[in-house]
Amino acid sequence: MKVGLYFGTFNPIHVGHLIIANHFAEHSDLEEIWCVVTPQNPFKTKQSVLDNHQRLEMVYLATKEYPKIKPSDIEFQLPQPNYTVHSLAYLEEKYPKHEFALIMGEDNLASLPKWKNAEVLLDRYPIYVYPRKIEQSYAAVDSKGTIIKVDAPIIEISSSFIRKSIKSAKNIRPLLPESVWVYLDEMNFYK
Repeated sequence: MKVGLYFGTFNPIHVGHLIIANHFAEHSDLEEIWCVVTPQNPFKTKQSVLDNHQRLEMVYLATKEYPKIKPSDIEFQLPQPNYTVHSLAYLEEKYPKHEFALIMGEDNLASLPKWKNAEVLLDRYPIYVYPRKIEQSYAAVDSKGTIIKVDAPIIEISSSFIRKSIKSAKNIRPLLPESVWVYLDEMNFYK
């Protein structure tokens, strides 16, 4: 099985995440998309990040009606901060019959050379890239031809915008799956 790994803090998961995950599930050769909830991104601080299990619950709620999109907590058991190369080694050991690929936004591609063991990622895994407003050149990064640009919708929604809007008592309900909105509202998160 070919699995696309969509890593993120998902703080919170929103309709933009679902649009992208579903696009890859339906319009690429990836058979499943795993939304990997990252406990600690090495490039982000822990400020205003909800508990791991609360974010995982939101991903579960958001994806339960999409059979090709699965929540994943695999990084919860790994040492922090989480490095993608370590997560992939763990996944390959746990699921030896699966073939894994990375999914990332075009904006993250520019920082890929700064990632731990970036050359291993580029050597061993296809990287599916979805567009952002600013086009990036892949030439410096893609010496092996492992980067696959997918013509996916450009989504301009961010979790930080959603958190700020909730804190300011703005109605952002259309930007969230209904089940996630209900969960956030009941739990009083980000207020």
